[in-house]
Amino acid sequence: MLLSLGGFAVTAFGIAPLAPDAATLPKRVVVEQLEVAGLTEQLDALAQHPLQLDRHDVTRAGDTADSLLRRLGVLDPLAASHLRRDRDARRIIDGQGNKMVQARTDADGSLIELVARFPALDSQRAKTHFTRLTISRSDAGFRTLLETAPLMPQTRLGSGTIRSSLWAAADDAQLPDAIASQLIEIFSGDVDFHRELRRGDTFSVVFEALTADDQPITWNDATGRIVAAEFVNHGRELQAVWFHDAAKGKGAYFAPDGKSLQRAFLASPLAFSRITSGFAQRFHPILQSWRAHNGVDYSAPTGTPVRVVGDGIVDLAGRQNGYGNVVQVQHANGRSTLYAHLSRIDVRQGQRVEQGQSIGAVGATGWATGPHLHFEFRVNGQFQDPLTIARASETIQIDAAAKPRFEQLAQVAMKQLDAAETMIGFRGNAE
Repeated sequence: MLLSLGGFAVTAFGIAPLAPDAATLPKRVVVEQLEVAGLTEQLDALAQHPLQLDRHDVTRAGDTADSLLRRLGVLDPLAASHLRRDRDARRIIDGQGNKMVQARTDADGSLIELVARFPALDSQRAKTHFTRLTISRSDAGFRTLLETAPLMPQTRLGSGTIRSSLWAAADDAQLPDAIASQLIEIFSGDVDFHRELRRGDTFSVVFEALTADDQPITWNDATGRIVAAEFVNHGRELQAVWFHDAAKGKGAYFAPDGKSLQRAFLASPLAFSRITSGFAQRFHPILQSWRAHNGVDYSAPTGTPVRVVGDGIVDLAGRQNGYGNVVQVQHANGRSTLYAHLSRIDVRQGQRVEQGQSIGAVGATGWATGPHLHFEFRVNGQFQDPLTIARASETIQIDAAAKPRFEQLAQVAMKQLDAAETMIGFRGNAE
């Protein structure tokens, strides 16, 4: 074969193998008699083999040493005594349930080793690391080893169909609530999840499940980030791919064609909650009169994290009349946001904040009849509907140099989403 490339001649040559032809080599058959033990001998050998049993469970809030070991099939008074008396071993039954435990015993129930896995004792590392507590038998009795190890991500697929709510569909598909929350975050700029969901809408996701020693964890919602997602709302197909731009040092969600799904402002300062008063006229519950409501009220329990909807600088963090504890953030181009009735404030005046950063928590301070967040958005001092501003705000762009890497990533993500759609609970189960 001869190809012409830029004026140069390229010729493909065949190369003869240097090794001898196997077909010409002499052949020899070797026969060897194997001695197979009789059935009686095999049974005797099996009976002499030590039997070990492994059991897995999750601790409960009211567990004692005896109740936990009993569920694990451990019949060992010395192990129970160690679990009660050893300072580190007692962490397994400290009243906080949901710890992953694994016990290995002899055939008679004597404990050989017990391993518990739970969030890192250092709260600042709880989302990235876990504690491994190992109790093992030795000649001197039992010893306890306490270690901290990193959580590892594991890619998983899931899909579901909306019949009543997104949360119920996620439960039916055996997906954590955190996946539903992230779906809302990703597509909130295109779908109003309060009003626009339809029976029969579908979703599929590719996400990171966090594991401890290759076992999916039972805390932290057991999930990392959604890396790809599809949502079909009333026949309209929306897709998203997570992409981290090394040049900018930030990540965001983009459609497969590179169009950004993440805008300069989030649609809501809470991950998800019920809107109790929108941007409109309303009957004021305290003043007992109809007044313009220049913001949006979100019902949520006290302590729910409140996040800033866009990058900016805090120009007010304190208490102010009817607003109670309030934070106000100045953004670019004459835009500002206000967060009122907070139970606590986590930022200070003059501090620079980034989109999604926690600035406080929901409360009922100031003129509030119950725990909720009052949120305002202003442009050059004029009140604006926050949802309208969020949908119209500028989007994040991918640098031209990073485009090839994104396109390659998007191709892989689309294949994973195709695989997720074939899973049980997707469109075939729509009623």
